[in-house]
Amino acid sequence: MARTRILRQLFLDSFRSVPPAPHRPTPASWSNEKITGACLGHSTVLLNFLGSWVLTDPVFSMRAGPGWSPFVLGPKRYLRPALSIRELPKIDLIVLSHAHFDHFDLSSLRHFPRDTQIVTARHTSDLLRRFHHVHELHWNQTLTLKLQSGSIAITGIEVKHWGARMLRDEHRGYNGYVLEKSGRRVFYSGDTAMTDAFRHLGANGQNIDLILMPIGAYDPWIRAHCNPEQAHAMAEAAGAKHFVPVHHQTFKLSSERMDEPAHRIRAAFASEPERLLSVDVGETFVVPIPAA
Repeated sequence: MARTRILRQLFLDSFRSVPPAPHRPTPASWSNEKITGACLGHSTVLLNFLGSWVLTDPVFSMRAGPGWSPFVLGPKRYLRPALSIRELPKIDLIVLSHAHFDHFDLSSLRHFPRDTQIVTARHTSDLLRRFHHVHELHWNQTLTLKLQSGSIAITGIEVKHWGARMLRDEHRGYNGYVLEKSGRRVFYSGDTAMTDAFRHLGANGQNIDLILMPIGAYDPWIRAHCNPEQAHAMAEAAGAKHFVPVHHQTFKLSSERMDEPAHRIRAAFASEPERLLSVDVGETFVVPIPAA
């Protein structure tokens, strides 16, 4: 039944138009003294991290799946990216959480310069041979990259998901990442189901200034994707001060309504709405500077 529903959706998608994102960020106006960003669609987040331009899981293609545009077998976007690749600033660092097609889009990646610094999960660098600076990280492994915009320390974090790109390459890894610069910390989880693996992130007074967490594709895939309430609970366990959701509004990968995850995450933060910095695709957020 699930396979029939997916094939039917792929066919119907062919006749559907794709509107622009509801918001359009202006990165040229973002301060290099702050942590500013916007979700450009699905799990693609553009982040100015204290002057360093970071991009998570860049997917700008109209469909996510195997093949090369325009011949791609996979779900079609419901919203266009909030910015095109040509409208991005020069990216200092790309982080790739795992090799699934909706996170690791080779058609998008080939538009970035070969000397771009890339951090990726274990056993995925074979997909990135065109790039000169590819760094595989295992869980709990930390790498410090000296970029033109300053040094960033990146740590691979255990998540509850899976990494195979096709059906049999189960050796591929899957990561979340903590990025640290000048004492500020951002956690991008990639895809994850509910797990208690993040409890150590806020230990010893090490605050997470911003957590980027997936909130969609949970029905019926709850064993691989958390729902909004679980994402909120994991952010609490990690001691995250502020939250931005990803992995919703862009591709229909499951049975819940497209607008349901956004409604549920707003409800989860109803008592502390100031901690939920943005929800919609393209909406700019700024992480408040911690009090001295």
